[in-house]
Amino acid sequence: MASAKIKKGDNVFVLSGRDKGKQGEVLEVRPGDGRAIVRGVNMVRRHQRQTAQDEGGIITKEGVIDLSNLAIEDPKDGKPTRVGFKIAEDGRKVRFAKRSGELIADKK
Repeated sequence: MASAKIKKGDNVFVLSGRDKGKQGEVLEVRPGDGRAIVRGVNMVRRHQRQTAQDEGGIITKEGVIDLSNLAIEDPKDGKPTRVGFKIAEDGRKVRFAKRSGELIADKK
C-alpha cells in the first residue's frame, strides 16, 4: 500500500469544481475510493428518516470529493502545495511540502 499524501486532520484547498478556492479540514479519507470528506466543502442535502435519536427531514452534510481535486496547505506560508516523501534522520518516511521544503507534521 502506498503512503497517503493527504491524511485526516490536514488542512486542504479545493483546486477544481463547484467549491474551487475553499479550504477546510479533512474529516475522513477513503483511500480505496480515492476520495475524502472535507469540513464545509461539497455540501449536499439529504432526506433523512426520523429515528429515536435523530429528527427527520432534509439535512445538509459534507459529500465526498476526489483526492485529485485537493492540495494540502503549506505549513510555511499557508498556500496550496504538492506533497513529497523523504526519509528523516531517524529513518521514518515523512511528508514534505514541495513548495517550501518544510516537513508536514502528522496530526495525532
